[in-house]
Amino acid sequence: MTARLIDGKAISADIRGEVKEAAERLRAKGIVPGLATVLVGNDPASAKYVSMKRKKCAEVGIESFHHELPHEATQEQVLELVTRLGADPAVHGILVQLPLPKQIDEPTILNAVPLAKDVDGFHPLNIGALAMKGRDPAFVPCTPNGFIELLDRSGTEISGANAVVLGRSNIVGMPVALLLVGRNATVTICHSRTQNLPEVTARADILIAAIGRAHFVTSDMVKPGATVIDGGTNVIDDASRKSGKRLVGDVDFGAVQEIAGAITPVPGGVGPMTIAMLLQNTVRSAARDAG
Repeated sequence: MTARLIDGKAISADIRGEVKEAAERLRAKGIVPGLATVLVGNDPASAKYVSMKRKKCAEVGIESFHHELPHEATQEQVLELVTRLGADPAVHGILVQLPLPKQIDEPTILNAVPLAKDVDGFHPLNIGALAMKGRDPAFVPCTPNGFIELLDRSGTEISGANAVVLGRSNIVGMPVALLLVGRNATVTICHSRTQNLPEVTARADILIAAIGRAHFVTSDMVKPGATVIDGGTNVIDDASRKSGKRLVGDVDFGAVQEIAGAITPVPGGVGPMTIAMLLQNTVRSAARDAG
């Protein structure tokens, strides 16, 4: 069989449409959702990501406030900017583009973002709330939340499912595992020390790959009919492309597609969802101001 494709582009477009409608309702009440972006340095990839986020903000009716600091900016300068944005009532969300230059301590900067404006969901208190029964974080991290939306909107049953997460990073693997636990899945988190990894992954009804290793997940690691969410973004050499490069995921898509029941592509799967969930978080933040 050939797996059903979970189209992240189409699903993210639906979410952006919902966000646009919500933003219009807020504007009718005199509230303009606002997202502040902070870019430190001149990394081309980071600049591209921020530009894309600002473009999507404009499309859905979110005002964006962009701030750039030079690569040699001090931690005190970045902290001062984040603190000032935190006190600005026109700003409902603050996004500090990562990675930051080496002289700046990322946890310190992320911790300085007020919980009420932490639309990236990276603050330790937001992550901690995911792990506690009966507690709801102010915001859920965008990429993990995008994984869950892909599962929900593709009709994948989470409750009671056996889910395996490859990767345990603070911003993707661990949060998505906690979200799955909160939705009553039985979750196994795998990492570099996991023994008999193919045996573990082959029991998964839901397999989420978020380790950053191109084509790591092969067909023998996948249960027939499983839903596979590929969170990897890896650049590999490809002489057939004009650029000489190609973007691929953590999953060997061609082989796994013949085994899985449903699968996300790379590109066009998880990637578009991250920005969509960021926009959704920003509008939800603004809605809190509306009471």
